[in-house]
Amino acid sequence: MSFWGFPKYVCKAEKQAKAAKKLEQLRKKREVRPVILQNSTIARTWWGKSWNQNLDRYADYSNRIGRGRSYVRHGAVLDLQISTGGVTALVQGSRSKPYEISVKIKKLSKTLWQEIAASCSGRFDSLPEFLAGKFPKELGELFLRRDAGLFPSPKEITFTCSCPDWAKMCKHVAATLYGVSARLDEDATLLFTLRGTNKDDLVSRTVTAGAEKLLEKAAKKSSRIIEDADLTELFGINVAEGGWSLATSGSEKRASKSGNTRSRKSRATGSVRDAVIAEGKRGAAKKKVLRKPKTRKKKASLSRKKRV
Repeated sequence: MSFWGFPKYVCKAEKQAKAAKKLEQLRKKREVRPVILQNSTIARTWWGKSWNQNLDRYADYSNRIGRGRSYVRHGAVLDLQISTGGVTALVQGSRSKPYEISVKIKKLSKTLWQEIAASCSGRFDSLPEFLAGKFPKELGELFLRRDAGLFPSPKEITFTCSCPDWAKMCKHVAATLYGVSARLDEDATLLFTLRGTNKDDLVSRTVTAGAEKLLEKAAKKSSRIIEDADLTELFGINVAEGGWSLATSGSEKRASKSGNTRSRKSRATGSVRDAVIAEGKRGAAKKKVLRKPKTRKKKASLSRKKRV
C-alpha cells in the first residue's frame, strides 16, 4: 500500500527474500548467472573498481549510477550475461516479473586497440599477474584514459529496460552496470570480450618482447663465463665437440716420445694422482692398525684359558 502516491517501503530483508524466491523459480526453467556478492563490497579487484570509477566520472552517469547499488547488494540481479559488444540481464523490481535489460557497448576501434596493445608490450610478466591488476601504474592510467581507453564512455553505451520508468537511466540499468563490475572481479577477460578485442594479442606481444630480451642478454658475453682458451691456459684442458682432454704443447709431445720428463702440468696431474693413491694406502694402514688390538685381546684370552 502506498502513502500519498509514494510506493510502500520494503526493507532489505524482504527484497532479498523476494529476489531469492524468484531466482529459485528461474533456475527450474533455465540456466541463469546471478550476481551474488560475498559482502557489501560490489567491486574488489582493480578491474571491477576501474569499471565503476569510469562510470562515476561522467556527468551523464554520476547522478544515476548509484541508484543500482542497493539492487546489486540484495541480490536483485538474477541473471547477467556478457557477450561481444553487449550485456543482457534480468533484475527483480517491485513487480513479480523481473525486468529485462539490454546494454549495447561499442567495440574498441582497431587503431586504439593496437595502440594499447603496443603500450603493453613487455610491461607485465605473466597473464595471471596482468588479470590480477599487477602491472605498472602507467598502464592503468592508459586503460582508464578518458574517451580513449579500454573502458567505454557514455556515448559508446546504449541501453533499454522493460520497466515503465521514464528516467534516462533507471535503477535496473544501473544495477546491471554495477553487476558488470562484480562479474569482472570473477573474470577480467570479460572486459576484452565486451569490447570486442583479443587478450591473446597482449600475451603474444609480451612473450615476444620477453624472448627478445633473453636473446639480447645471451648475446652479451658474461665475465663469469670461462672461454675454452682460458681452460687450456689454467688447467691444461682441451675442449672440443667430442669432449675434453689434457692439453700438451709441441715440446711436451716431443718430450713424451723421447722418454724425457713430463711437463709441469703433467707432473701436477701425476702428483694429484699419487696423493690420492698415497691417501688410500694410509687409510688401509689405519684400518689394519685398528684391527690389531682386537686380535691381541683374543690371543690374550686364549692364553689365560690354557693357563687355567
